[in-house]
Amino acid sequence: MKRAVIADTGPLFAAADPDDAHHQRAVREIEKLDRERMEVVIPYPTLMEAYTLVLYRLGARTAFVWLSEMEDATLLNPTPEDFRQAFLRAPGLPDQKITLFDTTLAALSKRLNVPVWTYDHHFDLLRVPIWR
Repeated sequence: MKRAVIADTGPLFAAADPDDAHHQRAVREIEKLDRERMEVVIPYPTLMEAYTLVLYRLGARTAFVWLSEMEDATLLNPTPEDFRQAFLRAPGLPDQKITLFDTTLAALSKRLNVPVWTYDHHFDLLRVPIWR
């Protein structure tokens, strides 16, 4: 895979919501990714989670526009083994509320050797490379 990052839901949602605390950061980072010609890979579970947030928080019209902007995105289906690895990682930090979305991204990051573009501190705890 060429130079790439795996997108987490946080930056995708922040880029869509001008009122999000991380909106300006997300916009700057998208510009940086574009300048550096880095591919943004979006796993299907992340796409669905982000779409749901946009739909419920910003409304149907915004969600439909956002989804149309994702048509040309590089989408990735996790493998059954990615999900098995995610299931194993989820209970690994019982004092944290780490979702299967996050552990699936961590498994993909590890398998593909690609950093995660995220604002979620759980990825540091999961010991996966973070794109900053």
